Amino acid sequence: MCPYETEDNEVETVVERQREIQDDVADADRKKTKKKRAAMQAGARSYPVPPYQAQHQDKPGSEADLAPTPMYDAPFYKGSGKLDGMVALITGGDSGIGRAVAILYAREGADVAIAYLSEDEDAAETGRLVEAEGRKCLLLRGDVRDPSFCQTAVEKSVDVLGRLDVLVNNAAFQVHSKTIEDMTIEHFDETVKTNLYGYFLMTKAALDYMKPGATIVNTGSTTGIGGNWQLLDYSMTKGGIHAFTRALGSNLMSRNIRVNAVAPGPVWTPLNPSDREADEVAVFGANVPMKRPAQPEELAPAYVFLASPQCSSYITGEILPVVGGY
Repeated sequence: MCPYETEDNEVETVVERQREIQDDVADADRKKTKKKRAAMQAGARSYPVPPYQAQHQDKPGSEADLAPTPMYDAPFYKGSGKLDGMVALITGGDSGIGRAVAILYAREGADVAIAYLSEDEDAAETGRLVEAEGRKCLLLRGDVRDPSFCQTAVEKSVDVLGRLDVLVNNAAFQVHSKTIEDMTIEHFDETVKTNLYGYFLMTKAALDYMKPGATIVNTGSTTGIGGNWQLLDYSMTKGGIHAFTRALGSNLMSRNIRVNAVAPGPVWTPLNPSDREADEVAVFGANVPMKRPAQPEELAPAYVFLASPQCSSYITGEILPVVGGY
C-alpha cells in the first residue's frame, strides 16, 4: 500500500475542475466564427496570394510571360555598401531568385556577371536593372553542365569586371514525376548534371581566381531537407547541394573562403510554370504555413547576408532555410 492516498473527495474535486476547464474551452471554440486563415503578409509590401492564373510554359521558362509578374526589385531595401568594390557571378541570374540577387548585389555596390541558358529577353532586362543601380553587368549565355563554358564564364567575368569575389550557384532544372517509373534516365541525368555538376564545375573554375575573403553561396531547397514525393531527383540533388556546401565550407576554411547555402521554400519564378501542369501552378505555394509562395525579393537579402563580410564573417558551411514557416 502507498504511504499516502488522496482522499476520494479531493480526487473528485480535481476531476470536476478539469472538466469545467474543458467545457469552458469548448464553449469558447463554439462561439468563435470559423474563418479561413489569410495568407501571412509581414513584409514591406503585400505579395500576391494564390489562386493565380492557370498557366504553363515550355522549358526553361520566361519571366516576361509570367503572371503575376514576380516581384524582384525590393523598392524598400536600402543599400549600405555591404559589397562595395566586389564582383559577383550568378548562375541562373536572368530571372527569379537570380535576378533579385543581382539587383540587391548591385545596390550594395557590386558589379555582376550573370550566366543563363537561353532566356535572352529576361537576361537583357536583368542587365538593365543592374545598370540602373549604377553598376556594370556582364551577360554570359551558356550551359553550366559544360566545363568549358564554366571556365570561360569565370575568365570573362575576371577579364571584364576585374576580379571575382562572390559566386552564387543558382541555376537549376526541375520537372515533377509522380512515380519513379515515370522518370526516364534522360530526365534524371538532366537534373543531376544541371544541379550538381553545374555547381561543382562552376566552383572549380571560380576557385582559380577567388582570394581570401571570397564567398560562395549555393541555392539549396526545402526539398533537400524534407524531400518531395514528386521531385525524387530534384530533392536528391538539393540534399547533395547541402552536403556539398557543408563539406566545401570545411575544405576551403584554410583558404579563408566561406561557403553557405540558402534553402528556399516555394518561390514564384519561371521554374514553376515550366515544371507543373497549369492547374497546379494556379495554387502553387498555397499549402505552406504562410499560405503563399515567396516572391524573389524576399529571398535576395539572405544572399546579401551570406555574401557580406560585415554580416556573416563567422558563418560557413551553413544552410539557411527561407521556407515560409514550419
